[in-house]
Amino acid sequence: MTLLKCATHVVADVPATIDRYETWMGYRLVEEGRVPQDLAASWQAPASAGRSYAVLQPASGDEVFLRFVEGDPVPDYLPIRSYGWAAIELCVSDVEAVNAKMLESPFEVIGPPKELDGFATVKPMQVRGDDLETVYLTEILQPGPGTGLPQPRSLVDRPFIMVLACPDLRKSAQWVKDVLGLPVIDPVAIRYSMITLSFGLDEDAKTELVTAKGDGQVFLELDQYPEGAGERPAHPGALPPGVAITTMLHPDFARLEGHWASPPVVREGRLYGSRRTGLLLTPEGALLEVIEGGKL
Repeated sequence: MTLLKCATHVVADVPATIDRYETWMGYRLVEEGRVPQDLAASWQAPASAGRSYAVLQPASGDEVFLRFVEGDPVPDYLPIRSYGWAAIELCVSDVEAVNAKMLESPFEVIGPPKELDGFATVKPMQVRGDDLETVYLTEILQPGPGTGLPQPRSLVDRPFIMVLACPDLRKSAQWVKDVLGLPVIDPVAIRYSMITLSFGLDEDAKTELVTAKGDGQVFLELDQYPEGAGERPAHPGALPPGVAITTMLHPDFARLEGHWASPPVVREGRLYGSRRTGLLLTPEGALLEVIEGGKL
């Protein structure tokens, strides 16, 4: 079972986004409403209170969600250029079939399917949506306990990895080990087309990254961003543009004591399930929402 629970993205038009993900990704709406004031405050984003939100579930029925929160576009925001949560990675059962579908969709294919340098276990592609969301759609070639990768149960299935863009990879990796208590692999350097394109790097340039597991499944990727990256622009008091929040399970809230940016309280709804939920800030200042549960 993965510790990943939800990926939250800020969008300009929630109903249009629901339609896009239902039609082209096979997701279905399971909850919608307005962001409660206390929840927005816990995100350190009081200006996001009262904005529309929606929670969507993959066709497989897995309880790992996409959440879209209404926000005003930020003119200076460019995807894959700033620190924080950079991308959502969804597992798919057939990336070539998904690519054919995406070519007919409103999503822009920014990276066609190809094998990933250094990782024979996956075959990803990348698309970008109307709200500048970067979505990796990744076929799992070697699922199972040996790789820590899931077996997709629908053409487009659940989020399975969240990508964090870091100014100091080793510092962030140590934080994941020390604070969250998760095993992290040693850094590996690969040719990373999305970063190469975004920063105009040489084709042979390599990016260092690490991954982290929880309950035997990989669910976090940390990327070292190159010179030229910076802080993410945002409207004052509002959720940042792009991928704004990663929500995960963690069974040991005693371990997290002293690290909370917003202390745990019981929250209701499809995502939270009447469980204690608090907020941590990564070393980059990215929002990591933590629900009590799961196992390490």
